[in-house]
Amino acid sequence: MTDGLNHLRPRFADRLLTWFDQHGRHDLPWQHPRTPYRVWLSEIMLQQTQVATVVPYFQRFVARFPDLPCLAAAQRDDVLALWAGLGYYSRARNLHAAAQRCVEEHAGRLPDDIDALCSLPGIGRSTAAAILSQAFDRPAAILDGNVKRVLCRLLAIEQWPGLPAVEKQLWQVAEALMGDIRPADYTQAIMDFGATLCRRSRPDCGHCPFRSDCLAFAQSRVAEVPTARPKRELPRRHCVVVLLQDADQHLLLQRRDGPGVWNGLWSLPEFSDLDAADAFLLQFGARALESELPAVDHSFSHYHLQLRPRVARVPHRVNERSGDYSETACFSGMRWCSRGDIAKLGLPAPIRRLVATHLIDPAN
Repeated sequence: MTDGLNHLRPRFADRLLTWFDQHGRHDLPWQHPRTPYRVWLSEIMLQQTQVATVVPYFQRFVARFPDLPCLAAAQRDDVLALWAGLGYYSRARNLHAAAQRCVEEHAGRLPDDIDALCSLPGIGRSTAAAILSQAFDRPAAILDGNVKRVLCRLLAIEQWPGLPAVEKQLWQVAEALMGDIRPADYTQAIMDFGATLCRRSRPDCGHCPFRSDCLAFAQSRVAEVPTARPKRELPRRHCVVVLLQDADQHLLLQRRDGPGVWNGLWSLPEFSDLDAADAFLLQFGARALESELPAVDHSFSHYHLQLRPRVARVPHRVNERSGDYSETACFSGMRWCSRGDIAKLGLPAPIRRLVATHLIDPAN
């Protein structure tokens, strides 16, 4: 690696910045204005999510929570509602918790110290470096997925970048290549380079300013480097969800608390099988309108989930007082919600689609 790095290091940052000035992304919403809060928010949203997906979420989020103290003072439901559909909901929970920590410990501002940033929920080494470089214009090397791929190809490091030994090596390379000129632009440049030119598939080697230095290109192995993450068989889980409405078309929802990817979100009451779901419905005198509806498949990073929906109606009106089960042990965290309520709550994307598809028309 040393020989390749010594060959690559001279003027690497200069050439990358020249490419960025001509071909980089200069009009992303978090760049205008580029404040620590907006940079931090964008970095969290961009974790495992593409720019095109993030942009509308970012714009809605900063319209509602324009600065860090505003986010810290928000209700968790409001934060999760704006995040709903973006996935990886722990990011939103950590973002909210980190904002509250900043109010308590840093006078309502993001700290400009790498260790203090890394101590905040949801901020790791690479994200902290991205904040330092882009928000405070300090040289701090990052190592996100795009950067790992670029460095692996330049030096023909073929192993999967997630291996600890490989990641350690890549951190050394990232730090050696970064200069101290225009840190904010350098960081954006190397992310853009990986996202738009040195892509995972169909990289545009013909327009690469480092083609003559790239060892993977010289070896005709660009498509093979780096090695993909080892595949593993994901477990499958099944559950029944109940769409229960009263005569006024209020829907029964339950807040998900405890461990799990949907923690803090509102969802449909969930059961292990149809018998358990039907026993629950009997407590309301509810009538199932459909015995079987198409199952809904949804995949997470670590398992596949199949939802079997059960649609039912309570044949009478449930007023707010009698329908609030938040203090009742057997109906913990449940509440009846109107269509307007549902629109303001954070629901997982597959649950929101189910609700939109199967809410019962009161005329039927």
